[in-house]
Amino acid sequence: MNYRKTLLAASIVASLCASGVLYAQDAAQGGPASQSRADKAKAKELATVTVVGIRDSEAESLALKKDAASHVEVVTAEDIGKLPAKNVADTLQRLPGVNISSSSASEGGFDESDRVSLRGTAPSLTQTLVNGHSVGTGDWFVLSQVQTVGRSVSYTLLPSEIVSQVVVHKTSEARIVEGGSAGSVDIITRKPLEFAKPVTAEASIGGVYSDLPGDTKPQFSGLFNWKNDANTVGVLVQAFYEKRSLQRNGQEIVGGYNQIGANDPIAVAHPDLAGVYYPNLTGAALFTQQRERKGGVIDFEIKPTDNLTLDLSGFYSKLKADNYNRNYLMWASQFVPSGAGLQPGYTVSNNVLTNAVFAPVAGSTTPYGVYDQISRPGASSESKYLTLGADWRVTDHFDLKGQIGTTRGSGASPTQDVIELGTAVGAGANWMMRGIGQPTNWNLGGDNSSPSGIYPQAGWIFGGQGIKVKDKEDWAQFDGELSFDDGALTSLQFGGRYAKHERSNPFEVAQGPNWASDWQNPAAYPTSHQNYPGDFGSSLGGSFPSDIWYYTPGQLAQIDAQFANRDPVSRFYFNDIYKVQEKDSAAYVQLNWESGIASGNVGVRYVKTDETIGYTSTAPDAEASSVTGPITGSAFGDYYWNVYKHSYGKLLPSANLKFDINDQWVARFAASQTMTRPDYSALAGSVSADDLTHTGSGGNPKLKPLISTNFDAAVEWYFAPRGLLSAGVYAMNLKDYVSFGNQVRSFKDLQATQNAGHDVYSDYLISVPTNVNGKVRGVELNYIQPIGDNFGVQANYTYADGHATGDKPLQGTSKNTYNVSGYFENQRFNARISYTYRSQFYAGVSRTDTYFQQGIGNLAASFGVNITDWMALSLDAMNLNKPKLKYYTQNAAYGKQPYAFYDNGRQYYLNLRFKL
Repeated sequence: MNYRKTLLAASIVASLCASGVLYAQDAAQGGPASQSRADKAKAKELATVTVVGIRDSEAESLALKKDAASHVEVVTAEDIGKLPAKNVADTLQRLPGVNISSSSASEGGFDESDRVSLRGTAPSLTQTLVNGHSVGTGDWFVLSQVQTVGRSVSYTLLPSEIVSQVVVHKTSEARIVEGGSAGSVDIITRKPLEFAKPVTAEASIGGVYSDLPGDTKPQFSGLFNWKNDANTVGVLVQAFYEKRSLQRNGQEIVGGYNQIGANDPIAVAHPDLAGVYYPNLTGAALFTQQRERKGGVIDFEIKPTDNLTLDLSGFYSKLKADNYNRNYLMWASQFVPSGAGLQPGYTVSNNVLTNAVFAPVAGSTTPYGVYDQISRPGASSESKYLTLGADWRVTDHFDLKGQIGTTRGSGASPTQDVIELGTAVGAGANWMMRGIGQPTNWNLGGDNSSPSGIYPQAGWIFGGQGIKVKDKEDWAQFDGELSFDDGALTSLQFGGRYAKHERSNPFEVAQGPNWASDWQNPAAYPTSHQNYPGDFGSSLGGSFPSDIWYYTPGQLAQIDAQFANRDPVSRFYFNDIYKVQEKDSAAYVQLNWESGIASGNVGVRYVKTDETIGYTSTAPDAEASSVTGPITGSAFGDYYWNVYKHSYGKLLPSANLKFDINDQWVARFAASQTMTRPDYSALAGSVSADDLTHTGSGGNPKLKPLISTNFDAAVEWYFAPRGLLSAGVYAMNLKDYVSFGNQVRSFKDLQATQNAGHDVYSDYLISVPTNVNGKVRGVELNYIQPIGDNFGVQANYTYADGHATGDKPLQGTSKNTYNVSGYFENQRFNARISYTYRSQFYAGVSRTDTYFQQGIGNLAASFGVNITDWMALSLDAMNLNKPKLKYYTQNAAYGKQPYAFYDNGRQYYLNLRFKL
């Protein structure tokens, strides 16, 4: 059987082939068209059949999965429309082997899925593509812009409305763009000529209600597609808009855990407390945000001849994300070392002072609390691309495709209006820790409901200004396929790609107080205020301050305009400045074959990367290709701009073997090597070197790319048109995985140079990201069962066991992930309920503390009714079980201790859909 005809055959058997299934599957495979002239004519004829409903879309997805040459998971647009899903990540989390997270740095999680990872690895190891090409991305949160800058894509910019189909590639093929060591997610958008009717119009209008802020905001999406009767010219226009209020109630121990010194007065008075740790800066954190996501897709497709198709496609998405974070904190390091007012009855557990009461101290000038209020007007992220592609069927047996494109992403924090104030002077404090599963009960003395007790002398004015991170890529590629009618060899695919990619943050001002102003005078601050919501504390399930006062964002802006120093020269913050440029060249060749029940492909992709990495340091790096400096004028000291150039080439082989044992049973085997380049912040982090201790920390421009050697085996039983039972195992051997460690590097010793009168270079022990090895082993189980004509259930389970060198955890590895869902559908009604769970995982490093996210389950549901043939009503309910995000730190000195707790509440989306 011809390799090019298997998709058509599967579609006929399933009686599906809706609006462009054949086209979409070809695009999902990432290579040129592989259908003959007869196949395409038949596809056009079948395009009059439309896939509708959960059951048909499920059958379609399974047909595409079964027919694929490699191991994939497929989700179709109709299925997404009947899922509780608002972006592509929400959709993917219900597939086996897929994990999602709702944050990308150390900001804690929110109520919308943001990152996708595969098979127990970090999100940066998953390549996200749109129609087979990369997409520029950005982050709205400032730490993701300047500190933890990875290669993963923010899915908050990718609404589910743009999707025709999503294909998750779990095994590699030579023709797929490199970058995903764990796999690739390819989001396929709709194309004008794949629609069945000359004119198609769709619209959705509705609102989203968030229960914590307690308000409703509007949302809208619309699509219009026109094509001529000859199916040679088509135009698609799509737009989306959503506004949403977000509130997150939280408790954070942002200051980590401090140790009581043997000579501290508290230890002298209580020797049993010497060396004991205590929580510092335990805060009641209220985060509010207005999110506004808008954008659209435009696609113009023409066929000037029967054998040539041209396509011009553009996409734009922007997320406005003004946000305000208030954190009212118990400042334990201010009063614990003195021991003043410590009452009897304190307790120590696991070398941590877990329960203590400190009585008020008369006449004290010590603030027992500190209060941070941070407003970020104008915070945003953006993604867009423009592509021009051509598909030329040179002969019946030879196809050529070409594409040029550009993509841009950005993340902006133009302004941070900030005030930090001391509070609760001499007022006493107490806390009682309750383990890692519950928030800590704590309290500060004095009045926290009004600003009457503020103490500006103990505070500060901080916050980066003018941040706009850029992520951009320009590329050109071609793909060819030579098909054969006879013999086991069905086609030969080949191609090449060149891309120039850049990620940079060129500018930042770190504001400070204007010392000439009256900023430390309490009388200079507003007296009017607002207060936390009344249910703040009860939402999290703890006892701590809740009726806390705060200034409005407008008041904060006025305070900073009056008291802050934002001089672009003296306050230039070089520590967050970086630039990574990459020139990537690739070429591949792939053989597709079929003989009897066996089929598959084997290929190799060669990739060459030329890196130019720009980073700052407090001393010139002797190993840099070039150094500029010292650059003077910044209040943060003199610095150097280092440029490091690096080139490497990698040969990435891959092979997929498939056995169609009979009409129901499929067995798969795969082996490959895949590559992921290091995160941008790991390569270009600013280096700080201490001349006294000859130590420091920073990035590591000499990092090697991660090379993963992968093995995959699976067996699939398609026991019914909508039924599947499958089991698979996989192994990933990770060479040059990026972890943290120490490295000896040579820097100019500025103090020794000054003393000697000539340049002196010394060795420094620098804590940097380093290359280590790692491995992941896993099992995937999947079960999809139709029940009669109207019901069905789905369940899957993934086990992943991952470790880095030295038995250290791998970022993002949850040992256990499972999904369970059930649905009902008839001609008028549809309903689905889903529960997703992932166990704890290593989430990263925050302020030098290693932290983990605890296991979390999420319950969601969707309901729909077809009012008429052209109008339907739907309700999506997210986070129905009000899941709490819980984090803990782990340290050899004191074991596991609480780090943060968050509640984001529930969200309800009600939409009225129209279709012409």
